[in-house]
Amino acid sequence: MPKLQGLDFWRTTLREARYVVAPMVDQSELAWRLLSRRHGAQLCYTPMLHAQVFVRDANYRRENLYAEVCAEDRPLITQFCANDPEVFLQAALLAQDHCDAIDLNLGCPQMIAKRGHYGVFLQDEWELLEKMVKLANEKLSVPITCKIRVFQDVGRTVRYAQMLEKAGCQLLTVHGRTKDQKGALTGIADWEHIKAVRKAVSIPVFANGNIQHLSDVERCIQETGVHGVMSAEGNLHNPALFEGSSPPVWEMAEEYLEVVKQHPPCTLSFVRAHLFKLWHHTLQIHQDLREELAKVKNLEGLAEVSKQLRLRCQEEIAREKEGTLERPRGDLPFPHWMCQPYIRPPPKELVPNVKSQDSELKKTASHKRALEDSDGAPDTLSKNKQKKKARNPHKNFCPEHKPKYMKCEQCGNPKGNKCVFDLCRACCKKKAYKEVADCPSHGLRFKTKADRQRAEKERAGGIKETEPPDGSQGLPETQNTEQGQAVL
Repeated sequence: MPKLQGLDFWRTTLREARYVVAPMVDQSELAWRLLSRRHGAQLCYTPMLHAQVFVRDANYRRENLYAEVCAEDRPLITQFCANDPEVFLQAALLAQDHCDAIDLNLGCPQMIAKRGHYGVFLQDEWELLEKMVKLANEKLSVPITCKIRVFQDVGRTVRYAQMLEKAGCQLLTVHGRTKDQKGALTGIADWEHIKAVRKAVSIPVFANGNIQHLSDVERCIQETGVHGVMSAEGNLHNPALFEGSSPPVWEMAEEYLEVVKQHPPCTLSFVRAHLFKLWHHTLQIHQDLREELAKVKNLEGLAEVSKQLRLRCQEEIAREKEGTLERPRGDLPFPHWMCQPYIRPPPKELVPNVKSQDSELKKTASHKRALEDSDGAPDTLSKNKQKKKARNPHKNFCPEHKPKYMKCEQCGNPKGNKCVFDLCRACCKKKAYKEVADCPSHGLRFKTKADRQRAEKERAGGIKETEPPDGSQGLPETQNTEQGQAVL
């Protein structure tokens, strides 16, 4: 059967999916995808996977994709970050039998993407991207899709999308924010860019950005004409977003924990992060349980904290009904115990499309607190550092006292202080394996293992040498030969 493309792929394989859960690092794992599908999501993406690691590490493949294969979890698109056509192809070939399409991440704006040279930091390298998409489209048995961010200029965004379509991209997700719209500068996604892309290409287009409620989904489809809408943060705070409901948080938390138990293994940090998102507004009030949620070390502990939060919320509801509790007025449209989005504060004095004010805007919106005093007084430390100080009163945050790390000669990462090769662990492992050497600092014992195996072979060889050269079995001293002579 020939590979489906474009609209045929969206209609047949993706079943005309309109409600899409975004690829989220450490957050769109199997359990969360299944929960989201139960509440209206029609298509999910895996978390972003690193193509190079996926190719070289069998454990990484198993833990992040192979062990999560589930009949309920379809249709599914696997997303990779990559900057090398051959490596991207190798990773995609290893993943294609476990999903319905392969997505190339061209939208991640984080610093780790800048250091690794992937995500949105490839958006100016059109020749490289064209080669990557074209090669994958030719060699894979499933379609290749892309997720991008927009440029400031609408025309350039349109040409970018058309280039990817021509190279072989079969579905395009457009996040309506630029590379610089992140953190304090996140701001509002521009749907006009998405609308322009939708009109300019013939492949299906998904919109991403500004999705907090089901009404936002319908409005986005109506205004832009896209085939589907993707949600990330809105989904994390309310996995029932695509149902159009805002259930009590404890219902979603308990259902999620039940799915986690049904589909292990699930990394504890993933579960904890989801509970922090779900209980976000409640934890602003019950901060003592916020501390507990951060400290517990197992799934049962997380479930117990969630139960305590539920009991406190139900107590508040009962007191409110009795008239003995007046709910504090705030900016939230619903009580804090209902699933609802977290609205980021807008950048200060945001004036869109005014280049002359860009630098001043960044200074205003990303203003940082004054440098902390070197003595590390509690009132000058960040909240995170104050927590660390509470756990370890002797901890010193003075930058002058921080250890200076030497860089690995090969990759630039911090090298091991006692490494015999003066390399980081990854580079040391390669060199030690190649040279059959040991590095006690990194716990590598290639030479020791080789010596042990050699010694075992020598011992085995010594035993064989005592056997008769003609291959017959040796006889004990008390046993007679065929001639009746005792063996001396």
